[in-house]
Amino acid sequence: MKALLIVDVQNDFCPGGALPAPYGDRVVPVINDLLDKFPLIIASKDWHPEKTVHFNKWPKHCVQGTKGAELHPDLKKEKINRIVLKGTLDQEEGYSIFEGIDIDLGKFLKDNGVNELYITGLVTEYCVKETAIDAVKRGFITFVIKEAVEGVELKAGDVDRAYKEMEKAGVKIISSSDISG
Repeated sequence: MKALLIVDVQNDFCPGGALPAPYGDRVVPVINDLLDKFPLIIASKDWHPEKTVHFNKWPKHCVQGTKGAELHPDLKKEKINRIVLKGTLDQEEGYSIFEGIDIDLGKFLKDNGVNELYITGLVTEYCVKETAIDAVKRGFITFVIKEAVEGVELKAGDVDRAYKEMEKAGVKIISSSDISG
């Protein structure tokens, strides 16, 4: 069985947010078009406390209970089966969806018969990359849907380097047109 993972498609990672991917909101319609192709859909949210080591490296973003931490308003949230909160502790970075403390996601997915994961979301070179590599490490056949992720490209070439790192780890980079369902 396959599952769709939607990584951090939150207001603060979209244009106008505290830590935006310049075109972060353009993944939303692509993700919405994919939702009916998957029997199980899991989304993550960065859900940081007011004070966290994470903010030593990054501007304050996705603080628990704020508008910036909410999922993008145009994302069809009613189709999501489960939301995983990550980065919830003050001593935690929380890049990968598998770092959510409210669920052992790998076990949950395997208990539900999932062996293929299709990853979408924000941002390519951080949370998407870490989630994809963690998925492979946990034994899942893992795909990143290229037009359903968006990078921030802090340094020129960051996104390309992230794709190469994911592919080296065993992640397959595909197009949404490659998905049947």
